[in-house]
Amino acid sequence: MLPTTFDDVEAEFDALDDWDDRYRLLIDLGRALPPMDNALKTEATRVRGCASQVWLFPTRASPADGDTLHFAADSDAAIVKGLVALVLLGVQDRTPAEIDVAAVKRRLDGLGLAKHLSSNRTQGLASMLARIGELAAQGGTVAAEK
Repeated sequence: MLPTTFDDVEAEFDALDDWDDRYRLLIDLGRALPPMDNALKTEATRVRGCASQVWLFPTRASPADGDTLHFAADSDAAIVKGLVALVLLGVQDRTPAEIDVAAVKRRLDGLGLAKHLSSNRTQGLASMLARIGELAAQGGTVAAEK
């Protein structure tokens, strides 16, 4: 069974001795992401700064439903898609004010990812976090395509 919380992922990472197993866990997390509608994969939703293609599309629940942001996301690379899924565990279905990308980054750093990811993936991860921070600051609004 796949981890469903960041705490669960941390426990799984601690239990796995080998980074190949940890990469497999990331890939499995990515495979478990709900499919993203291809119509949402636009330039406006693409995360810049990622070597792989990454898309993030937020929707905002009504205030009556908690005023939270829910992200549809995808990537064209298996490990990166797993990283997207991992990041979403820290931000999914939270209000814009509750989204703390610095706290998510600290938790990711605690997993030791920076030592085991390529510089492109590390930069892409930072770009994803920055984009989520921007979207939260904008209240979940994606600017129209130019």
